[in-house]
Amino acid sequence: MDKSAVIAQLKHHKKQPYLDYRIKSKTEAFTDRLFYTLFDINTPVEENLDTLEESFEELVDLACWSTIKPCSKIWERYVMQLPIVLEKLNLDAEAILNCDPASLSIEEVYMAYPGFYAIAIYRLAHELYKEGFPLIPRLMTEYAHRKTGVDINPGAQIGKSFFIDHATGVVIGETAVIKDHVKVYQGVTLGALYVDKSLHQVKRHPTIETNVTIYANATILGGETVIGENSVIGGNAWITASVPANSTVFHTPEIKIKTVSNA
Repeated sequence: MDKSAVIAQLKHHKKQPYLDYRIKSKTEAFTDRLFYTLFDINTPVEENLDTLEESFEELVDLACWSTIKPCSKIWERYVMQLPIVLEKLNLDAEAILNCDPASLSIEEVYMAYPGFYAIAIYRLAHELYKEGFPLIPRLMTEYAHRKTGVDINPGAQIGKSFFIDHATGVVIGETAVIKDHVKVYQGVTLGALYVDKSLHQVKRHPTIETNVTIYANATILGGETVIGENSVIGGNAWITASVPANSTVFHTPEIKIKTVSNA
């Protein structure tokens, strides 16, 4: 097969001829600039908001945004939400500082904690998700996923003072609802009981009420599953049914000690 034949076959088998991967790199640059605008003391807010608006317009064009929803109005509404998002993120950072005995300063939380970064990008993406603009928020949270190991779908609903410790391996599904003052450790999954495309519009992921702690590698599944307030879910627990408030759920490992025969 000569080169021209290879080229012809590659073009024939490109099933998505309109994919433009510039949208990924531009979304990542937009996300970085947005994060620094909120937190970095040396990043000028007014100047960067203007630049972010221009970047957003480029993303809208690349994502084939509907002409009946002008991007300028969406951006105006989004910018109005940024102070509220920042207020929530400051509460998240304070929750991490107050809950983690290893945290030495609030600056360390903002700059060194992958859980905080993942929450920050989720909150910034969630506001765009609510506008019915799904691709860019998904790319934003996937960027954070790649950097931190935390996979939070931008559709999830997360309350105030959220704490993810160690971060790696945490998965939070699209229809999960997490109330205020929840603490989650590495490897936790808030997932669907089973996967079927017909369930797209159905609540598939659990609800976590206020002041719940979920320890490492616990798995909580199902849209009807509710973890009651003030409960503690121990490490490696597997939960597919609701748990009453003020409960403690733990996994009991089976330990078998091998004996050595003298024979």
